[in-house]
This record gives sequence, C-alpha cells and structure tokens, in this order.
Amino acid sequence: MKTKTALSSLTVAVLALAGCRHPADTQTHAGSDVVLRIGYQRQSGLNLLRLRGDLEKKLAPKGVTVQWLPFPAGPQLMEGLGTGSIDLGSAGDTPPIFAQAAGSPFVYAANQPPGPLRGGGFLLPKGSPIRTTSDLRDKRVALQLGSGSTYWLVQVLNHAGLQYRDIHAVNLAPPDAQIAFSTGNIDAWVTWEPYVTISERENGARLLPDNSQTETSGGFYLASRTFAVAHPDLIKETLEETKAISDWSHAHPHEAAAILAPNLGLEIGEEEQIIRRGSTTGYRAIDENVIALQQKEADSFTKIGLIPKKIDVRQNTLTPQQYALLTPTDASKTVQASAKIAQ
Repeated sequence: MKTKTALSSLTVAVLALAGCRHPADTQTHAGSDVVLRIGYQRQSGLNLLRLRGDLEKKLAPKGVTVQWLPFPAGPQLMEGLGTGSIDLGSAGDTPPIFAQAAGSPFVYAANQPPGPLRGGGFLLPKGSPIRTTSDLRDKRVALQLGSGSTYWLVQVLNHAGLQYRDIHAVNLAPPDAQIAFSTGNIDAWVTWEPYVTISERENGARLLPDNSQTETSGGFYLASRTFAVAHPDLIKETLEETKAISDWSHAHPHEAAAILAPNLGLEIGEEEQIIRRGSTTGYRAIDENVIALQQKEADSFTKIGLIPKKIDVRQNTLTPQQYALLTPTDASKTVQASAKIAQ
C-alpha cells in the first residue's frame, strides 16, 4: 500500500499567522482580558456559533475576546492545538489519537455522542463500476489520514473481508481530495459533508451503499492542557453555547441553513437537508466508557501500523476535579450515547 501526503495550503496559512506568536502572548489582551482562540471546521456547530456571534455576546461583558481559526479537517485542527495556535476546537474520534501518538499536549475536554446517521462514506465518481466495498480492493481511495473517517474505513473494510493494506490509500486533505476526485485521479473518496453534497451536485457523484455496523466514541471537544486548567469556565460556557445553537438549528433548520449555506458553498435547501438528517450535538463528560472506546480504537491503529506506538489515552485526560470545573452540569442528560453508530 502506498500513501501520498498533501498539506493543505489553508492550514499552512492559518498556522503561519497564528503560530508566529507564543501561546502565552495570545491568552492576555488589553491588560487582564482573555483571548479565547477556537478552531472550527465548516460543517460544525462551532461554525454556526461563530456565524451567529452568540459566544462573543456572552463573553464580551467578561472581558473575553473570541478569535476563530478555520481548519479543513481534524488533523490540521489538532496540529493547531499542538503548536499553540488555538486553545479549543472539536474533531472526530481519530484525530486526537494520531495527535497523541505524535506527542501533542492537548486534553480531552468533553465528548460529543455519535448521532443516528453518518454524514458521509465512500464517494464514487459518476459512472464508477464499483458497487460494493469488496470492489475497492487495489483501488485508489482518498482520505484525510487521521481524520474521523479513518477508523470507519478500517472497520468497513474489515466487514467486507478486506484490510487497510488491500487498498491504495491516498492521504489528501479535503480541498486537495476534492480536486483529485473531480479530475478522475482517484477511484473513491472517504469524506463527509459538505463535500458529499457539493460533489453530488457538481460531479454527479454517488455514495456507495453500506450498512456496516461500526463502532465509535463520537467526537470530541479538545483543548490545550494549559488553557483547560487556567480557564475551565470559558470551556464550560463554550460547550453550553454550542449545545444551545445546535438545539436551535434543529428546531429552525431553514433559518440555520440560511446562515450556513453561503459559508459552505451550498444552496439553502441542500444545507437544510443536511441539518434535518443530522442530530442535535450534545456533550457528555469524559468517562470510563468513552476512554475505553478511544483506547480500543488506538490499539487497532497500533496493530495495523497506522500509528507507530501504543498510546495510553488516559494520559491526555484531566483529573475528576478539573473536569468538574469545565463540564456543564447537564452533560449526563444530553444526547444518549450510541457507540455502535459511526459519525
């Protein structure tokens, strides 16, 4: 199996801009005022929160300035956390595992329980002869290695009697994979929204049907350890606002779509359907079940050589006392976990 690597120019620009300052320099502003730097991906609750400006309104009276930095996928966001460019962000289950294997000093702040539907899968070009997952043997399959799709891909291949080494994985960030897909340089693309909808509309792409039952811990809110210990109250308030905006978006999908669609390059109706297919983004505390699921995933990557060494997920967690300070009091009452559904 050959894996090619491409670093998104967007990530380079973001990290060059934000990383030119020492992390300590960006956590104070105008004397004692705090700057909260949040990394976000486009199809996320954090992006909607950014576009609405609700968090700024809540934190401004407390002297807190919010800065937002975009990332094309979870691995680049984790790189931002590791270099001190951001204080907080969200990503899927796999990016923090790869980041920990690389020595990143982040911590798990809270868990996003998996929702009832996947927002992506194997995207195929128009006219592709591929009909089943088994047909992917020896095919060029693009993915962002270390993104939340990685564990899903490994599991789905296994269910089809294949292993990761049976495909030619091409490691591309979403913007680069989008180009490779539209120009016919790959046979399939493991991706998510909004790329699925955009490719279906512009390239006549289709998703490969798959009913595999896959396992995941969901997604995560992740923070630098220094910021989580120093400002747990800001993480707590961000979690509360993100949950509130997610609840609002599912109660008002058309209004939410009207805000998000221009930013995503989608029609309002397309984004509204994505929202309706999704679920409210909740949060739950980092507990033993979540840690066990992450550890199982990490061990699977070590076994097949996708990460170079065994890691202990617990090393990137906080103490119970520290979690009590940053976890919203209703965390255990939000979305019920369903560890058998991929997200």
